[in-house]
Amino acid sequence: MRIDELPVHESIKKIFLEEGIYELYPPQEDAFKRTKVLDGGNLLMASPTASGKTLVAEVCALKHILELNGKVLYTTPLKALASEKYERFKRYENLKKSYGEKVRVTVSTGDYDSSDPWLGKYDLIVTTYEKFDSLLRHGATWVKEISLLVVDEIHYLGQGDRGPTLEVVLTRFRRLNHKGQILTLSATVRNVEEIAEWLNAEYITTDWRPVKLREGVYVDGRVIFNDGTALEIEEHGNPIESITYDTIRNGGQILIFTDTRRNAVALAKRLTKTVKPLLNKQTEKNLKRIANSILSNESVTSLDESLASFIENGVAFHHAGLKHERRTVIEDSFRKGYIKALTATPTLAAGVNLPARRVTLTSYERYEPGYGRSPISVMEYKQMIGRAGRPNYDPMGESILIARNGDEADFIMEHYIYARPERIWSNLGAEPYLRSHVLSVIATDVVHDKRKVLEFFSKTLYVHQMGVEPIVKPIDEVLRDLEENGFIKTIREKIEVTSLGKRVSELYIDPLSAAIMVDGFENRKPDDITDFALLQLIAHTPDVKPKLYPRRGEAERLTTALELHKDELPIDLVDAYLDAIEFEVLLGEIKMALVLHDWINEQSENAILEKYDVEPGDLYRIISSAEWLLYAAQELSKLMTLEKLSSKIRVLRERVKFGVKEELLPLVSLEGVGRVRARALYNAGYRAIEDLKRASIEELMRIPTIGGKISKKIKEQVGGLVLEKSLKAAEEAGSQKMLTDYSQH
Repeated sequence: MRIDELPVHESIKKIFLEEGIYELYPPQEDAFKRTKVLDGGNLLMASPTASGKTLVAEVCALKHILELNGKVLYTTPLKALASEKYERFKRYENLKKSYGEKVRVTVSTGDYDSSDPWLGKYDLIVTTYEKFDSLLRHGATWVKEISLLVVDEIHYLGQGDRGPTLEVVLTRFRRLNHKGQILTLSATVRNVEEIAEWLNAEYITTDWRPVKLREGVYVDGRVIFNDGTALEIEEHGNPIESITYDTIRNGGQILIFTDTRRNAVALAKRLTKTVKPLLNKQTEKNLKRIANSILSNESVTSLDESLASFIENGVAFHHAGLKHERRTVIEDSFRKGYIKALTATPTLAAGVNLPARRVTLTSYERYEPGYGRSPISVMEYKQMIGRAGRPNYDPMGESILIARNGDEADFIMEHYIYARPERIWSNLGAEPYLRSHVLSVIATDVVHDKRKVLEFFSKTLYVHQMGVEPIVKPIDEVLRDLEENGFIKTIREKIEVTSLGKRVSELYIDPLSAAIMVDGFENRKPDDITDFALLQLIAHTPDVKPKLYPRRGEAERLTTALELHKDELPIDLVDAYLDAIEFEVLLGEIKMALVLHDWINEQSENAILEKYDVEPGDLYRIISSAEWLLYAAQELSKLMTLEKLSSKIRVLRERVKFGVKEELLPLVSLEGVGRVRARALYNAGYRAIEDLKRASIEELMRIPTIGGKISKKIKEQVGGLVLEKSLKAAEEAGSQKMLTDYSQH
């Protein structure tokens, strides 16, 4: 089927034809011909990576916007994916709706404490699952105007805390928008009929790919593929080095998944010797430029230095310990073909689209703290190898798992290559997930009594799969806990949310986190609650991420810190001292509090990373998580009329956000002035905005780290720049009158 044969508006066809897309892929043709997706029917589309699922969503979205004057919301599990989709969809803004206005596209992934009424002006909104959930909790009125909901990566229904969030979001949307269309996309769904039945949707499932994928096992110098072929690999070091050399020598790129971050970095380092001799001069020049851009950043860590040195040799590593900006640079450089070999942890498989000719796994096992090593799921394996094969570049994609012997090769073939992905099972029934969502449906007036609560949850995937009986007792327990903590109250069987419960739901925190904060505030007089105690209190909540744990050799130092601060901590320490596991968790909380305490007292980033053995990406996630929880703590303290404490938390939150002592807060509020530049300005005598107003650009430029560009930016923000230019003009003109006027001004 050709694009120009689609029964949609000509401007929709034109946007794809101008991009050189003339023929539909088979899965796309099936979607448009065999289902009612263009007539408003729900659809679950399960087809491999790069098989054209997004185009189906785009055509449907544009039909809603241009032909039906509808509104479209596109939701994804990750911020990086949301950003990627937004960049793609921005090209719609060249189109005009039926009444002449241009299509408006936006993305919203942050600020969970807002209904964002401004989003109502947009035709296509890209969000994460969590952001959409928070919008529903805040009662965003424009949500009722959504005529099409597109859910990317629907297989997340069965994963972690995002699964229950997505499940409740879908349940609420269907209740709120009875006529709203739902289009769900995924590369891997085994029980597609069951999920489609729950969504009242048709489904398309296929193994078709634009670039054929063959899966293989490397053993004893040969790769045995599932299509019956075999490939001899010339020995060039160990198996990974040999496969990498073979891939790049033949003009391809390789993506290698490792089981840990540490192994990703170590392997990247080893591969530099393999890849470097295969680079041409132009590629070397491009890689040098990319490496220099990383090293020219204001705050360069030792991890950045390693990354830059590897990139110069055509290799990079990618994991959550890197800052977002670094990961973006790596992704762009790999897409452009500059980086030839990329080592990564499995988080990349769930992230942005990075195809490579070959995808290799160093192991099919994963280490889980407290459990040891265990095999990964077939779904995770299939998600990773889905990256193999670059459309328009490779005739075939290849995935390779490495076996130590023939027996292990047989095991891999049976349990991974020929195996089907696991069924998607809802885990909404787990109490940690249930308590937040039960509170949210009560807080938003979705339900008013226990019968209505059960009625709402009877529409979820969990009940569709398990029946209603297994969820009755967990809901009873959650309702009891919510009432005991003062989040809801029951009057003659009618359930009402309290002001505290409503605010907790809006703040998008676990009710248990709120209970911990409230108890902490009640356990200490406001004047006795120190900054360190507040930092430990939020580290004690289930919402803080990532969790830190004491590493080998840290226990003694952390125990000493605990003894030093234990009298000021607002939590009960009895259980932690009696239980070894609880005590280890407590030491992890002390470690996080120490990391944040050093951060707000302006210890250098590198010093913190080395002292506590954390990585840059983790540090910034801890800071972001802590800032959000301190905001929640500030709001809860207001509700408890603890104004003095609320003011103290507000200052601490700002210090955590910027990583400074309180005296620098006025300076770091300026764009372009971070913690390093703010301290340099302060030490040079510029301690307030008024000081900066009186300073000249030339004076500011003499301060370390403050160049001409930053000086100009500072002056533009604080004022005085126009005055300075006018004085200079007056001097050049020799006008004493102008000089006098301005000096008086």
